[in-house]
Amino acid sequence: MNVDSRSVRDKLFDQLRLPIMAAPMFLVSGPDLVIAQCKAGVLGSFPALNARSATQLDDWLHAIGENCGSIPFAVNLIVHGSNRRLDEGLNMCAKHEVPVVITSLGARSEINSAIHGYGGLVLHDIIHDQHARKAVERGADGIVAVAAGAGGHGGTQSPFALIQEIRTWYDGPLALAGAISNGRSLLCARVLGADCGYIGSPFIATHEASADEAYKAMVVSSTAADVIYTDRLSGIAGNYLRPSILRAGLDPDNLGDLEERLGLGKPNPEAKIWKDIWGAGQGIGAIDRITSTAALIGRFAREYDDATRAIAGLTARRPLADG
Repeated sequence: MNVDSRSVRDKLFDQLRLPIMAAPMFLVSGPDLVIAQCKAGVLGSFPALNARSATQLDDWLHAIGENCGSIPFAVNLIVHGSNRRLDEGLNMCAKHEVPVVITSLGARSEINSAIHGYGGLVLHDIIHDQHARKAVERGADGIVAVAAGAGGHGGTQSPFALIQEIRTWYDGPLALAGAISNGRSLLCARVLGADCGYIGSPFIATHEASADEAYKAMVVSSTAADVIYTDRLSGIAGNYLRPSILRAGLDPDNLGDLEERLGLGKPNPEAKIWKDIWGAGQGIGAIDRITSTAALIGRFAREYDDATRAIAGLTARRPLADG
């Protein structure tokens, strides 16, 4: 590991209670959740686009900065050309010197340079090894590997395959996303070679999340069998809750034409795909109640410690053979 990688890891993880980065979730993550995550000892995050205006984003960043103390937090920026509010979000991150920026849908050197200019770190989310290589080439300080089973716009590769390919050439900070919903799976992510788990869906079912209460209840009542992977809702493949598709009046097994559903081919004032179809990962079977963020992190900590002791005991009983 080189000095730069060590320094970045120190900034990201030194102050954390557990090796967890909270994933930024559309319509779910806001200042209340981020502050609760940081106070519980994990790295909180939210998408800049969840704030409806530059003024609201400014207010949110001020509140988070005032309340998170030494725990770092992150803002997610969509760097694709379709994001008309990218400059607004980037300027606010610079104004508040946001410690970590998570970039999505495109690796851009000029964006990374702007964030580095005020001392921030850039993590880029990817679903393939080649995307990780491109992100590092263009100046990202770390990688978020989004494997199969992750909520929202997740990938399809096994975490075993994705992490092992990246670790053949990359020794920098690496987060893993994909159905990490308890302390045991968090420890597994570390054993695989990730520095931390990148966790979203469990935080949906928290009191501090800004998600619709029906969304929270649906996460609690659903299992992996209720998650459907499709590109027919946003144009980008991702994992969504089948019951929310049905609730919106659509057939999850026959989603039809994207433009028609979104009201792009003809006027359709009822179309609210962005609001009424809810994302979630395959790990939701481990979520059995709506609780506080502090209680959720407490559960993760107990499970993580128990799993660590169990593995230590197993290794002591059955030592690996030399050679």
